[in-house]
Amino acid sequence: MKPTLLILAAGLGTRYGGLKQIDPIGPNGELIIDYSIYDAINAGFDKIVFVIQHYFEGPFREKISRKFDNLVETAYAYQEIDTCLDGFEVPKGRSKPWGTAHAVLVAKNVIDEPFAVINADDCYGPDSFKMMAHFLAGRDPCCSDYAMVGYRLKDTLSECGPVSRGVCQCDEQMFLTRITERKKVEKTEEGFRCLDENGAELFLTGNEVVSMNLWGFQPSIFPHLQSHFKRFLKEHGNEKDSELYIPAVIDGLIENGKATAKVLRTDQMWFGITFRRDRIIAAKCVRKLIEEGIYPENL
Repeated sequence: MKPTLLILAAGLGTRYGGLKQIDPIGPNGELIIDYSIYDAINAGFDKIVFVIQHYFEGPFREKISRKFDNLVETAYAYQEIDTCLDGFEVPKGRSKPWGTAHAVLVAKNVIDEPFAVINADDCYGPDSFKMMAHFLAGRDPCCSDYAMVGYRLKDTLSECGPVSRGVCQCDEQMFLTRITERKKVEKTEEGFRCLDENGAELFLTGNEVVSMNLWGFQPSIFPHLQSHFKRFLKEHGNEKDSELYIPAVIDGLIENGKATAKVLRTDQMWFGITFRRDRIIAAKCVRKLIEEGIYPENL
């Protein structure tokens, strides 16, 4: 059974100021998502599921999915604020999606095979998809053996502003033991600076393993996500900007012995688009990869 690629593309792009999912970065108008799909198909993924919102479905299909309809199976799931709430009433004034864990959960009815998860606005590199496809191959869809591709912190920062990163702790066998969310991570003259849980300044080495949201799951993740999301809504659902992220769910599963997550280390080049100026840097990265023969001039 070949794996599926689940692409989280429903983000509102608040810091970017628009739909960065459909802004071109390649020499012939290619989008950042095009390069990820190209890598995934070459790695053996044969189905693509897009998580989007209904309001931009038209331009999204026009610019992205129609390119791949004849190459792989495609499907859609919709992350709306009233999806998968199981009777919970959306608080007045809420417009923000519920986070990446909810984004995966909304795809539960269109995926019944092993699958990888990525962000639509990140480029992970071809070797990362190959490692994940190899990990997922032949595994029991009912098991709770998951994985994530881990990057070096210093290879994942934006030159345009501070970001948040999930810093990983692993055991000797490279199984994840904990992910700690670090906010306002940036490179300074003094080193790699961030904020700890209490908002105090903290310095990192830059060699820490971080999650960039490239996960590998079995369909067994969906009941776990539903359970965690139900509890999250009960505890935080009335907060205006509360979100449930994938690492928080995985942390809880590991702590309670309900799942494992293998960390697949990589020195693969990563780049992404958080701020509008990142688009210029991403275009330069793509040009470099084309010159190195990683991608063709016309994708």
